[in-house]
Order: sequence, then structure tokens, then C-alpha cells
Amino acid sequence: MQEYEELKVLVTEIEADISKAEGGNSAAGTRVRKQMQKIKQSAQTVRSRILEIRSAP
Repeated sequence: MQEYEELKVLVTEIEADISKAEGGNSAAGTRVRKQMQKIKQSAQTVRSRILEIRSAP
């Protein structure tokens, strides 16, 4: 499923910034929050897609 692959990419991309944010880098924290919003939207897309698949006859 393409939507799920996109979600995995978003999560992978954020790893370095999470480490930097934990170290006190506020700019990295801002990037993490922005990326987490994208992850949230992507997860909702995956959820909707799964419901479409399940509802298909």
C-alpha cells in the first residue's frame, strides 16, 4: 500500500531531528512538530484507505 510506505518514510526522516531536539536544539524541535503533523495526516490517510479496502465487496 503506497500510503503506508509514505508514512514509513516520514517517520524515518524525522529520526535525526528527534535526537537533536532531545539535545536541546529548538529549531529541530520545531521541525519535529511540523513533521509530526504530516505523520498524523498520513496516518489518517492510511486509516481511511484500510476502511475502503475492508468495505469493498
